[in-house]
Amino acid sequence: MTAKTQLNPFVKLGLDIGPLLLFFVVNAKAGIFAATGAFMAAVVVALVVSYVMIRRFPVMTVVSAIIVMVFGGLTIFLHDDTFIKLKPTLIYLLFALVLAGGLIMRKPLLSVVFDSMFHLTDEGWRILTIRWSLFFFVMAALNEIVWRTQTTDFWVSFKLFGFVPLTFLFALAQLPLMKKHDVSGTL
Repeated sequence: MTAKTQLNPFVKLGLDIGPLLLFFVVNAKAGIFAATGAFMAAVVVALVVSYVMIRRFPVMTVVSAIIVMVFGGLTIFLHDDTFIKLKPTLIYLLFALVLAGGLIMRKPLLSVVFDSMFHLTDEGWRILTIRWSLFFFVMAALNEIVWRTQTTDFWVSFKLFGFVPLTFLFALAQLPLMKKHDVSGTL
C-alpha cells in the first residue's frame, strides 16, 4: 500500500486561509453578500487546486465546501446574512460530534485523518481526539456568542483574527502531548 500524497503544509495553509482572507477583504470593500459570493468561489478554487495537487478530495475540505455552498447560497438567495454566520457553528459542531462519536465507537478518528503525518500511541490519539472535540464545541459556542452580540464587520474580522489564531494556539498547545505519545520519535 502506498502512502497518500500530502499537501505541503504551507500550501494547505494558503488553501485554507486564502478564501477567508478574500472574504475579509471583499466584506470591507463591498459588504457581506459580495464577500459571501467571493468566499464561495474561492472555496471551490481551493478545492480544485487541492485535487489537482494530490489527486483526491480531502474529506474535511469537501464537507466544509458543501456547507459553505449551501449556507452561502442561502445567504445570497434569501439576502440574509444569518446563514453564513451559522456556517462556522455548524462546521465546528459537526467536527466535534464526529470526533466524539468516533470516541464512543472506540475509534479516535483523528488517527485516521493524521496517521500519515503523526504516529502516536492509541492513548495519545484518544486524548488528542477528546481535546479537539472539546475545542470544536467551544469554538461553536464562541461563534454563536460573537455573531449574535457583535456587528457583522466585527464577526467577519473575528473569523480571521480570532478563530484562526485560537486554532493555531490550541494546535501548538497539543505539541507536548503529541511529543509524549509519539511512537516514531520524529516529534
